[in-house]
Amino acid sequence: MHIEPFANGGCRSYLISCETSGRAILIDPEIHLVERYKAAIARDGLSLCYLLDTHTHADHFSASRQLGAALGVPVVHGRKSPAPFADMRLDDGEMLVAGDIRLVALATPGHTRDSMCFSAGDALFTGDTLLIGGTGRTDLPTGDPEQLYDSLFGRLLKFDQATRVFPGHDYKGNSESTIGREIETNPRLQKRDRQEFVAMMRELNLAAPTHLTEALRTNMSGGITVEQLLSEAAHTVPFMSLAELHEQLARGTNDLIVLDVREKDAFEKGHIPGARHLARGQLELRINDLFPDPTVRILACCEFGKISTLAAATLKQLGFMRAVALDGGMKAWKDAGYAVEADQ
Repeated sequence: MHIEPFANGGCRSYLISCETSGRAILIDPEIHLVERYKAAIARDGLSLCYLLDTHTHADHFSASRQLGAALGVPVVHGRKSPAPFADMRLDDGEMLVAGDIRLVALATPGHTRDSMCFSAGDALFTGDTLLIGGTGRTDLPTGDPEQLYDSLFGRLLKFDQATRVFPGHDYKGNSESTIGREIETNPRLQKRDRQEFVAMMRELNLAAPTHLTEALRTNMSGGITVEQLLSEAAHTVPFMSLAELHEQLARGTNDLIVLDVREKDAFEKGHIPGARHLARGQLELRINDLFPDPTVRILACCEFGKISTLAAATLKQLGFMRAVALDGGMKAWKDAGYAVEADQ
């Protein structure tokens, strides 16, 4: 079995493949690494059989559903996963077969209710249950320190001490560990008494992960992230630079209408000279009254260039085929020293 790790920040994922058949399983794919996974699969001529999430992630965005749809590969979760889009759900002791690989599921709740670890040969993929020099936290939704104690001391730490550990996270540049090394050096595992371990976990007082709510929403429901929404919108519209817009406005001969989609108070405090106003929240309801001619050329702008991208994409969907978005926003416009009009 060949194991290829991938890292994005502290998140780790693993492409494991049978060296005889080329059949492979991707564990805990992360949304920002989609193209790297595809490249690795193509490079080695692999046949991807399964996309596997060890648990519902609260600190990053899973790529399982996106890759599953793109590659026609089933998405696999543990039985207790809340995600409605899983094609297969594993119970404790069941396994996935990919060529010579036998990947066995271990129910290891504690970090989350649906946490699973996976064993194949001398390798143990521990998700967020057991980390190098640490363990998964238990203060996030469905976490339970009592269950984590049982999963660690009652299951994982009973593996042969030479078993290699491949965690779902590492922030110190480590690639792998062993069960023996973790038993000996992992600070959290020195609390072998149940009550001491549970008390320690309850007193960690860790900061909440970035994008906690969004990560849980997308990973539990299969919805898309805000970043994906913006990226998809950006692929449907052209953009105009600040300098080009400034030059066109200076010439005064263009047919471009600048549409500021910020809220009214922000617009009144300062906007691009000659811009018209229609808040993004009213766009679909009022656009026909404001622009009865669908052939008009509209440039959408906002404060930072994100809402205007969504607005321009919406205008295209509504039939305003010459809609364009400003590359940047009012903040960048002001920073560049360009003129601003105010209604106050």
